[in-house]
Amino acid sequence: MSGKLGRNDACWCGSGLKYKKCHASIEEQMASYHSQGYEVPHRKLLKTQKQIEGIRESSKLNIALLDFIGDYVVDGIATEELDRLIYEKTKELGGTPATLHYKGYPKSVCISINEVVCHGIPSDRVVLKNGDIANIDVSTIYNGFFSDSSRMFCVGEVSSEKQKLVHVAKECMELGIEQVKSWGLLGDVGQAVNEHAKKNGYSVVREIGGHGIGLQFQEDPWVSYVSKQGTGMLLVPGLIFTVEPMINMGKAKISMNEGDNWTVYTADGKPSAQWEKTVLVTETGYEILAY
Repeated sequence: MSGKLGRNDACWCGSGLKYKKCHASIEEQMASYHSQGYEVPHRKLLKTQKQIEGIRESSKLNIALLDFIGDYVVDGIATEELDRLIYEKTKELGGTPATLHYKGYPKSVCISINEVVCHGIPSDRVVLKNGDIANIDVSTIYNGFFSDSSRMFCVGEVSSEKQKLVHVAKECMELGIEQVKSWGLLGDVGQAVNEHAKKNGYSVVREIGGHGIGLQFQEDPWVSYVSKQGTGMLLVPGLIFTVEPMINMGKAKISMNEGDNWTVYTADGKPSAQWEKTVLVTETGYEILAY
């Protein structure tokens, strides 16, 4: 929070309303929490109604891309071909792949198979086969607004062990999202995720988490999935972030491919699964934007 406004001044968010009719009450509550020692978001992280609508539209495109690619996730297809299809469909719909050239990332989508935790780079040498589980992570820019979500896909006949991992990973994400409440705390999300993973004999990746999104691809807050209830940033209406825990069948430890500096693997070679949705904190709870 910054920049003291009079109650009859125009609100900083550009709504055209007076401050007292717009963000004044929210910021008064934020100030009260801050005085008690809580971590509160900077006002620049709180999206305006116009920005939220733009992010919603970008999210619709992102959802359409994941709906589209599902029919092509089959035994024998190269991940390079899936990348090409995502790129062409994104451009057809008027968007831009957010991952393409982001900090040097070379492709339009991340495709992570089996023991790959995240950031799997599509390649004509990586071919899906019967029994694989794959996470397809799509991120889109549309009219200057960013969206991000991912889904797990089972290729052909998948073992019951992998099917359970995929199912529990989705439950972990959903239980985390259920903890998103206005004036709640971000740490509650992580505790719900971690407890459910452990109950099922799995572990949660610690080093990689969710992130704010909307006006940029990666914004604050960073979202941990091993956090503790009653800790973390205050969940204020207008805050948007991803919930995307990475659940490992084995140990939580991960390793980076030093050759590409992107691909992350489980250190023990056991499978990992992840689902991702983008969530808006509302005055009454939450709204899922991209899924």
